[in-house]
Amino acid sequence: MEVKIEQSWNERLQNEFDKPYFEQLTQFVRNEYQTQTIYPPAGLIFNAFNLCPFSKVKVVIIGQDPYHGVGQAHGLCFSVQDGVRFPPSLRNIFMEINADTGAPIPLSGNLTRWAEQGVLLLNATLTVRADQAGSHQKHGWETFTDAVIRILTAERQNIVYILWGAFAQQKAAMVNRAQNLVLESVHPSPLSASRGFFGNHHFSRANQYLVEHGMKPIEW
Repeated sequence: MEVKIEQSWNERLQNEFDKPYFEQLTQFVRNEYQTQTIYPPAGLIFNAFNLCPFSKVKVVIIGQDPYHGVGQAHGLCFSVQDGVRFPPSLRNIFMEINADTGAPIPLSGNLTRWAEQGVLLLNATLTVRADQAGSHQKHGWETFTDAVIRILTAERQNIVYILWGAFAQQKAAMVNRAQNLVLESVHPSPLSASRGFFGNHHFSRANQYLVEHGMKPIEW
């Protein structure tokens, strides 16, 4: 099982990789891949980091854990691989983008194009057992992704943090709100989207903030 992470992230996260909790997490994850069906494919665990180097991050979107169905997860929160039917939350995200910015609903749910523009699509937990949502929570991934947010907020500013739902909003405590923009609403899932996700204008508000701080807006 060979897992690589982009160099600028590797340098900043090395201290985390050396901690006992991460060694235990690594052993757990390695055993899971050897004995269970786990998503995403092992080589894509750190895909969010590999597609969006540290210095390029402009927006952070936080999800909970990877999709647990066949062929869906590829290391980017809310994103599915080409040719895979849109999960309900992603469909609602595209509907809000269309209403907010006028951008057409795309044919593919693959959000690699966002990541390459500087959107860090970070799940709080980076792996999951097939058909078992939340199965890799509380094994250390949350500690690791907390560290990612802390390092970003310590070294970078003028980043937009988009936090949907109570789970993602727990990460807000680590963000310096005076130096960054934090956008919060309910989750885009069908259970809550109509209670404040639709109409939150997070995509246009994020772009407005980026432009105001001299950065190129995201083509959502």
